[in-house]
Amino acid sequence: MATSLKNLSAYDKHTIPNGADFRIGIVVSEWNDHITSKLLEGAIQTLLENGVPEEQIEISRVPGAFELPLGAQWLAKDLSIDGVIAIGVVIQGETRHFDFVCSGTTQGIMDVNLKFDKPVSFCLLTDNTEQQSIDRAGGKHGNKGVEAAVTVLKMIQLKRTF
Repeated sequence: MATSLKNLSAYDKHTIPNGADFRIGIVVSEWNDHITSKLLEGAIQTLLENGVPEEQIEISRVPGAFELPLGAQWLAKDLSIDGVIAIGVVIQGETRHFDFVCSGTTQGIMDVNLKFDKPVSFCLLTDNTEQQSIDRAGGKHGNKGVEAAVTVLKMIQLKRTF
């Protein structure tokens, strides 16, 4: 397993752009809130540590993961938003519902990236068990919210070079 016994959220702060003039939208799913709230905390803390002022972070909540693409689209449509972080958790159940939600959400988030020519950072945990999600939301594998924040900062900076 690629993430076995690894904290994947460590990053070199010298490689992250200062986000003082970045405006970030975050759309977060209310479903599995005990996990998405930890991912959100990690994302916000990382943005703040890298210069994004608190008042430049706009948070929107949606009911579940399947609603993330539309929430991201509404944020991306705002011309003052430089990039979006989409946060959600889908945990495998007994039916194929998991497959459809994961597939639709993933494709939808990709579509928003391309439609609005803005980075939409993908922070959708798609785990087999609740424990695997907990491990990736501040547990032994770090916090994917941190990774999503780092990604959106780097992508905003990259876009500004074109």
